[in-house]
Amino acid sequence: MRSTLFALANASAAIASAASLSSVCTNDNIIAALPPDDVYLGITIDRTYATSNVVTNSSVGSNFFPDAVIDYCNVTVAYSHNDRDDRVLLQFFLPAPSNFQNRWLSNGGGGLAIYAGEQSIPGGVIYGAVSGATDGGFGSFATQLDGVLILANGTINWESVFMFGYQAHHEMSTIGKAFSRLFYNMADSEKLYAYYEGCSEGGREGWSQIQRFGDEWDGAVVGAPAFRFAHQQVNHLFAGVVEKTLDYYPPPCEMDKILNLTIAACDPLDGRRDGVVSRSDLCKLKFDLKSTIGQPYYCAASSTTGMGKRQAGGATLPAQNGTVTAQGVAVYQAITDGLKDSQGRQAYLSYALGAALDDAETSYNSTSGTWYAAPGGIGGEFIAMFLDLLDETNIDSLDGVTYDTLVSWIWEGWQMYQDTLQTTWPDLTPWYESGAKIIHFHGESDFSIPTASSVYWYESVRQIMYPGLAYNDSTEALGDWYRLYLVPGAGHCAVNDLQPNGPFPQTNLAVMIDWVENGVKPVTLNATVLQGANEGENQQLCAWPLRPLWSKNGTDQTCVYDQASIDTWKYNFNAFKLPVY
Repeated sequence: MRSTLFALANASAAIASAASLSSVCTNDNIIAALPPDDVYLGITIDRTYATSNVVTNSSVGSNFFPDAVIDYCNVTVAYSHNDRDDRVLLQFFLPAPSNFQNRWLSNGGGGLAIYAGEQSIPGGVIYGAVSGATDGGFGSFATQLDGVLILANGTINWESVFMFGYQAHHEMSTIGKAFSRLFYNMADSEKLYAYYEGCSEGGREGWSQIQRFGDEWDGAVVGAPAFRFAHQQVNHLFAGVVEKTLDYYPPPCEMDKILNLTIAACDPLDGRRDGVVSRSDLCKLKFDLKSTIGQPYYCAASSTTGMGKRQAGGATLPAQNGTVTAQGVAVYQAITDGLKDSQGRQAYLSYALGAALDDAETSYNSTSGTWYAAPGGIGGEFIAMFLDLLDETNIDSLDGVTYDTLVSWIWEGWQMYQDTLQTTWPDLTPWYESGAKIIHFHGESDFSIPTASSVYWYESVRQIMYPGLAYNDSTEALGDWYRLYLVPGAGHCAVNDLQPNGPFPQTNLAVMIDWVENGVKPVTLNATVLQGANEGENQQLCAWPLRPLWSKNGTDQTCVYDQASIDTWKYNFNAFKLPVY
């Protein structure tokens, strides 16, 4: 196959030496650099189709890469699977030949989208990489999995599940790496470094490849991954079932008051008062939620836009005032304790103290003047569409839904999607043996995917990969190639307006490149405060299991080992007989 690749490469030799981006960014040059079909068994690349256009002076920036002005060639190509009537689109951002640094970057999606737009793809160009994304064969880059999942009620499109689960990214990486080598006329002796970056669903997509294909990338940056897919999606319904079970539906303002009091009380536990909960574990050990009972709250009347989980279509909410109730605290406590079945056995974990409880947001009935719990968001859609196989985006209500119902839904989804979406294979031996690296990060105040989900996964991998080593020895061994960082105060894959002085690791890809290409292992992870009063401040994040602790004057941070704190992150999912990874 290499001889074929280099025969094609000769056609694009001029591309590699050209100085002008506009001179190389043409459809003819793109088509000439497409790899042969046998680069991946079972596909046919469309050699009649390509779009390309030069983009110059594009100002880009996100949580995942620093602000920059970039030039690139924006390319779309297509391929199909043999004897399947489909069409998969790939988008590549190509740096100018003079800026190409022999790098490829795969980019992940978010929610139920396999492509997250320009959240991360421009970052590849900044670091001299061809940066790629896939539409999964769903019909367009804007089409999400739920737009193609159900062919008819009761009939699931399993091909789309497999593509979303892991296949599309593997195909894109294979094609994209070969295309990059051809387009830039790389010699066989030259190393093409391959990387990945994604958060949330994009984090799960990254792990789908790490767990299956040890030689696909040299390094992967994965944030707040939505793995343990069935557990994760059903968990979004848990807060509403708590409210129905306890027969108390707290006004959103009451829950916000408990949250704000929690942040204020737990902020200084890391030794620094900056409005950031850096030690949610100490918060769990030392803060009593009952201390918020009786505290007054007030929120003015407001109108929603319909973008929230509960207020579908928008709603007018009345002014809310009162004092925090014992019932409200009981709801809050039950949610943060995590899902248990009717026998008290743990089924899943929950959000850290300091995280907003978006899943608990109640809806308002303007006729009766009461608050109530309603299903919404991806949790309701998961039951209706992924389990019941209906072309519906929600279930009717939570009536009759118990904790045991939730556990049974987790079990059903776990079985149904174990080999595609669950993404929990903790034996990473092929990845480890390839020498590839992992930076895994998660906001400590994540309101969508519990931070403890990442800690639990890391510990599962540690125990599977190093069963014969003591805790500290196995942690040190794992840290040579896989490092986990919790991000103080950060929300879901982003900064957190409730804790604006929290840092965010915006340069993860640069750190990964330095680790892979120069052998500089990140001990702490570089992060920057991107908003708030401390905007621009540089901080270093501690690698798990070490936790941050500031000096008395709040100027110096150390990373400490605290067994009691570590223990707060441990869960035993004894509601299931099978091990949960």
